[in-house]
Amino acid sequence: MADQLSSDEKLHLITRNLQEVLGEDKVKQVLQERELKVYWGTATTGKPHVAYFVPMSKIADFLKAGCEVTILFADLHAYLDNMKAPWELLELRVRYYEQVIKAMLESIGVPLDKLKFIKGTDYQLSREYTLDVYRLSSMVTEHDAKKAGAEVVKQVEHPLLSGLLYPGLQALDEEYLKVDAQFGGVDQRKIFTLAEKYLPSLGYAKRAHLMNPMVPGLTGAKMSSSEEESKIDLLDSKEDVKKKLKKAFCEPGNIQNNGVLSFVKYVLFPLRGEFTIKRDPKWGGDKIYTVFDEVEKDFAEETIHPGDLKASVEVALNQLLEPIRKKFESPELRKLTNSAYPSASKTKAGKGAKAGGGGGGGEDDELAPSRLDIRVGKIISVEKHPDADSLYLEKIDVGEAEPRTVVSGLVAYVSQEDLQDRMVLLLCNLKPQKMRGIESQAMLLCASIEGEPRRVEPLDPPEGSSPGEQVFVEGYETGKPDDKLNPKKKVWEKLQVDLKISDECVAQWKDKHLMTKLGQITCKTLKGGNIS
Repeated sequence: MADQLSSDEKLHLITRNLQEVLGEDKVKQVLQERELKVYWGTATTGKPHVAYFVPMSKIADFLKAGCEVTILFADLHAYLDNMKAPWELLELRVRYYEQVIKAMLESIGVPLDKLKFIKGTDYQLSREYTLDVYRLSSMVTEHDAKKAGAEVVKQVEHPLLSGLLYPGLQALDEEYLKVDAQFGGVDQRKIFTLAEKYLPSLGYAKRAHLMNPMVPGLTGAKMSSSEEESKIDLLDSKEDVKKKLKKAFCEPGNIQNNGVLSFVKYVLFPLRGEFTIKRDPKWGGDKIYTVFDEVEKDFAEETIHPGDLKASVEVALNQLLEPIRKKFESPELRKLTNSAYPSASKTKAGKGAKAGGGGGGGEDDELAPSRLDIRVGKIISVEKHPDADSLYLEKIDVGEAEPRTVVSGLVAYVSQEDLQDRMVLLLCNLKPQKMRGIESQAMLLCASIEGEPRRVEPLDPPEGSSPGEQVFVEGYETGKPDDKLNPKKKVWEKLQVDLKISDECVAQWKDKHLMTKLGQITCKTLKGGNIS
């Protein structure tokens, strides 16, 4: 097919649905002379999810346009990015990524013989590449390296040097893979501009850069491997797909940050050229769309109901996922999956712990409970908030030089007398937040049961506890808490979902006890309650 296309037709295929192209003139020039050489890299960290179909559909476009496409499994990058992939798991995760990416490509009909697959450490540990890393590090400032990785590299208060090296290595990959263009998400734009700035200083050509938009996840934010609620895993069952889509953010008429609608635009239409809304005949019956703009228009005008959109995407998505599920039913690939992403019970917290970001190993390593800085505190004073009748203003000793100011909404549930001098539990690494004009520097953790009336009780540390003692979850004893939880990542919200009170009134996370060195965290009476 590519042989019959003009250079303009090839350019259209290469650039359609992209958010931005840097160096389009270079792409046009190359297409006048020969086929474009382009690469897409993926750091082998968390499990790929359905948003990976977005770059896969573009790779299909590149192949239709006759491009020579290289897929890089960036294993060294995965380790450098604050050790998102522990060293001992790198090889296993590369093998997992290779199998699952190939299965995705096969499910959308992309011929694998037209692609070149390469592993980062196949060339990034060579003498020549290493020398270029040193040469580049003598030119790039710390400011430029940190700025370049701001949207891609995990951001922590005290970054490791490895994370600063990451953008430079990605720039060098363009030269060592001998490509004309690099393809990636628009979140990598700052890395791309760093490459354009510094590669010529090493005597290497400036490459073009092709950027996909960032597709919203199911919660409306960026779809992420580390945020369970935001993504559908490639191996999720049909039941899990239905459940996650049912919870997905999809307000009637709202076309902004709509992950369900975006999936139709960036995956289903490029792959199939049409999309069918399936619905009951009394609501108009099935309708086939051949242009995405008409789908978006009808949804904005509420001609398409969110439930019908979700149900229709569910059908199409399961058609894409079924071949992948079938492939991974083999004993060999099931074993590979379990080895590359061992469960928390198989990897204790210290193994592969992240700098500034907790540990715990596990399938969703970024959501390890050790990221929460929960401490024992003693309330040394409590009074009503001067501007809010429902709030208390407390001073709480958490073992620091000065007590923390905490605002809590406990007036309706606990008397001042019961709080005074009480030992409590505090979440200490949330971003401070003003509550009716006074900054609250921690969250007082309580058990609660909804109903009429709502019942709330502060959690109790073990007898004999002292202010500042650390609270941990069984199996995650050695993980390090984040300095500050990034509110955009919603780490607390994701972990809090699995915090419960057992039938024995013991605080638990995923059925594992919350503890201090002296014993279990408990509440007095609220069996089966939530913790917040």
